[in-house]
Formats: sequence, C-alpha cells, structure tokens
Amino acid sequence: MKKHYTTLLLFSFFHIVGTWSQEVQIFTIEDFDLKGKVKSCLVTTDYGKELFEFDREGVLTKTVTQYNDTDQDITYYKYDANGELLEKRMESYKGNTLDESTSMANFYEIDTVPNRKVIEKIISYDKQFLEQQQYHYDDEERLVKIITSNGEGVDETTFEYSQLKNEFTVSTFTNGILQKSERTSTKKGPNGTKEVVLTKEYIDGEPNTALEEVFNADGKLETSEDFLYDVAEKEFVSQKKRFYHYTDGKLSRMVKKTINTESTDKYIFQFDNHTPSNWVKQIITPGNTYTTRTIEYYEEETPEEEPNN
Repeated sequence: MKKHYTTLLLFSFFHIVGTWSQEVQIFTIEDFDLKGKVKSCLVTTDYGKELFEFDREGVLTKTVTQYNDTDQDITYYKYDANGELLEKRMESYKGNTLDESTSMANFYEIDTVPNRKVIEKIISYDKQFLEQQQYHYDDEERLVKIITSNGEGVDETTFEYSQLKNEFTVSTFTNGILQKSERTSTKKGPNGTKEVVLTKEYIDGEPNTALEEVFNADGKLETSEDFLYDVAEKEFVSQKKRFYHYTDGKLSRMVKKTINTESTDKYIFQFDNHTPSNWVKQIITPGNTYTTRTIEYYEEETPEEEPNN
C-alpha cells in the first residue's frame, strides 16, 4: 500500500501508534518524508511540538509529543540484533509527573516455527495487565489472524487475500463480520501505470464509507475521493474529491471539490542545505498555517586509515 507523507500532522503519529494497533509496525525516516542520515527531527506548528529520533539505520527509536509546558508523552522503541521490535514503552507525564495508570509497556515475543507468530503483551506502569495480542502469519509471511485478549473477552480478527487479474484485495473480519476491504488495482495511462486503492469501511458488516486513492507512476498521490454509502440507493455517493499537484516532486497545490464548492490550498516549502536536502518549513495558504522542522543529522563516518608499515 502506498504511503503519502507530504505533510506531517502533529499528534497524528500518536493517534495511530499510541493506541493498541492492529499491526506490529517498525517506522523509519521514509515514513516521515525524511532523507539522509537523520538523527532527529523536531516538528513545530502553531499548536505544539513533536520530536522524532532515529538510529544510524534510519529506524525510529524515540518520540516526544509536547502538549504544553507540563504535559507530554515519551515513547521508546527497543529492537533486537535482527531489527525486530522487542519493546515499546509509552510514558505519559501530566504536570511534569509520570502517570503510571496511563503509561504502558508493550513486550513482543517472536516465534518463526513453523510460521511466524508474534505475541504482544501490554502492561501499565502500575502493573495492570491491559491486553495481549497474538499475530499469526502464513507461509508468505502475510498477516492472517490477530487474537486479542483483554478484560472484555477475546476477539479474533482475520485477513483474507484474493487476486483477480490485476486486482488484489485484502478483507478484514472481526469475529466473522466484515469490517474493511482494501482493493489495489493498476491501470495503464498515457503517463505510465497508475495504482488505484479503494478502501471500504463497514459497520456490523454493512457498508458505511469509502476512500479511493490514485497514485501516479512515481508513487505520488494524484487524487483522493471520499464516499458515503446511500442506503436507499444502495451505492456509494461521492462527498469530496481532492486533486494533488506537484512541483519538483513536492506538493505545490491541492484542489478540493464537492458538489457545490471548490477551494485550493497552496503549499510553500523551504529546504535546508544538507545533501540530500529536507524541507524545514511548510506554509499552507490561504489559511497561512505553518509547520517547521528542525533536523539534526549524523556526522558522516570516515573509514579508518591503514597504518603505515
């Protein structure tokens, strides 16, 4: 599945991974629209700050979300020698004091015989068991089942994969009820092959919303369209469509259209002098919202000289 990280929304990262996620994910600098040997990236907007730290291989090791002067969340990531995630600790500070009831540790056990299986245990800092998840994979290392156990009982999420010509579909079921389907297809055009990702969301097995994204031959998002299911007409009806335009590989303009309205956001970027360069300021007009990034890089490693004989 394509990822679109042209803009980095503050707190969106913790919205995704700060909760008990549906997959064990390892994040790298590419997930944050960064290039090169980035050591840290401090994101500042008009409503807060978020810090990301990476190792020399570009793997995320720490995040700090600063809500105000006294409240923050700090997450640490620990990996084994093979790069597998072993431990994730999220510490929540309120009034500069660690809140043990909302701070938690995620521990991971990995087994690869006969097929890959990952067991995730989530425990609060005040020693309360919160949840356990078992991730099961097939022979192709595709996630096929998640068994979730907590104080409310046991749930089973299954993933079904199907291929039909140039269409690949992943369907997600919770306790046998369809929750989501994601269909990826390709189509050829005058400017190369495009990829179309259609994601449908269901409530109690009934269709609810859909999102269609079209990526160009370079993997950049060209259009995205929101749909809402019309029960009476028994079909998905378009609500809003966005058109993305790029200049020198960076988003420069986004046009949003509904049945009755049309508006345009323009994106202005400033870049640092590093090679490769990263953007350090983003301004979106006409709202004049801004995002700045303070980026620190690792020093280049130089090979040791051979001693003279």
